[in-house]
Amino acid sequence: MTRQDRIDTLKAAAKERILILDGSWGVMIQRRGLDEQDFRGERFKDHVGQMKGNNDILCLTRPDIITDLHNQYYAAGADISETNTFSATTIAMDDYHLDAQACWDINFEGAKLARACADAWTAQQPEKPRFVAGSIGPLNKMLSMSSDVNDPGARSVTFDQVYAAYKHQIRALNEGGVDLYLVETITDTLNCKAALKAIMDLEDEGLDKLPIWISGTITDRSGRTLSGQTAEAFWNSVKHAKPFAIGFNCALGADLMRPHIAELARVADTLVAAYPNAGLPNAMGQYDEQPHETAHELHEWAKDGLINILGGCCGTTPDHIKHVADEVRGIAPRVPPERPRALRLAGLEPFELN
Repeated sequence: MTRQDRIDTLKAAAKERILILDGSWGVMIQRRGLDEQDFRGERFKDHVGQMKGNNDILCLTRPDIITDLHNQYYAAGADISETNTFSATTIAMDDYHLDAQACWDINFEGAKLARACADAWTAQQPEKPRFVAGSIGPLNKMLSMSSDVNDPGARSVTFDQVYAAYKHQIRALNEGGVDLYLVETITDTLNCKAALKAIMDLEDEGLDKLPIWISGTITDRSGRTLSGQTAEAFWNSVKHAKPFAIGFNCALGADLMRPHIAELARVADTLVAAYPNAGLPNAMGQYDEQPHETAHELHEWAKDGLINILGGCCGTTPDHIKHVADEVRGIAPRVPPERPRALRLAGLEPFELN
C-alpha cells in the first residue's frame, strides 16, 4: 500500500467509525524501570550529562521497547499509534546536549519503528488497517510568554528558531514514513503556528503532503490554553491549516475536558479528537482512574455525537485503550457541521464577522 493509499484509507475509515489512538507512553516506559545505561546504549555511553528520562532517545538505544509498546497498543485496538518523538526537537533536546543529527535520527528511526509495526498489523488484519502519527510535541520555551517575570517582552527563543526546529523534526518524520502529523499538547498557540508554517512550507518545497492533526491543551478549569485562548479562539487561530482533526489532550480527565470538546464539536468543520488523562493525578502524582471508568466517560461523548477520534494521555495504558475501543465500537462518528462563510478571528477570545 502506498502512502497516498494509506491516507485515503485513513480518511475513509474516519467517516465509518470512531478511530482509536494509543495511550500514554511515559507511564508505560516508567514501568520498565530502566536505568541510565538503557537510555545511553552504546552510541551515547560517553555522552555528557544524564540521559535517563529522555524517553525519545529509546528509539535509538532500546528500539525493542518502543516496538513492543506500539504492538501493545495496536493489539489493544488502536487504529493509530504515535511515534515516540514527543520532545525530539533541537530546542528541547538541548537539555540533553544532543545535536541536530541525534534529533534527526530519533525522529527518522522512531517513524520507521512505528511504520514497521503498523504495516505488520495491517498485513495480519487488512480489515483494520493501522496508521502512524508523527508526534510533534510542545517545546520547553514559549513564544507567547515571557521567560523573565521582570520583563514582559523577554523571550528565550525566536519564531525563526522554533520554526527551524520544527521543520527539522517534521522532515525527518515524513521521510521516516508517518501517515499524518500530530502537533500535540499545545500550550502556546504561536509555537503551534511555527510548526504549522514549517509543515506547509515543506509541502511547498515538495515534501509529501500529509494530514495534520492539531491537539491543544486546556491547562486548568479556566477553560483556556496556557497562552490564554478559549477553545473556539484556539480553533480560529489554527483552522487556516485546514487540519484533518482538531482537539485537546492532557491536563484534564474526560469529565473536565468534555465541555471544551463539546465547544469544538459545535464550531469545527473538521474531525474532533480527544485523548484525556486518566483523571487528575493524586497527591503522589499517580493516576487512579481505572480503564472502565475512562471508557464509560468516553462512551457518553461518543453516544452524544461529540467525537471522531479517541485515545488516552497521561496515566492511560493499553488496558484503557482496549476498554475505550470496546465501548465505542459500533457508535457512529460525529458528522462535522457545515458552517456559514464568515470572517472568524481570534485573540484570547473568538471574534466573528458575518
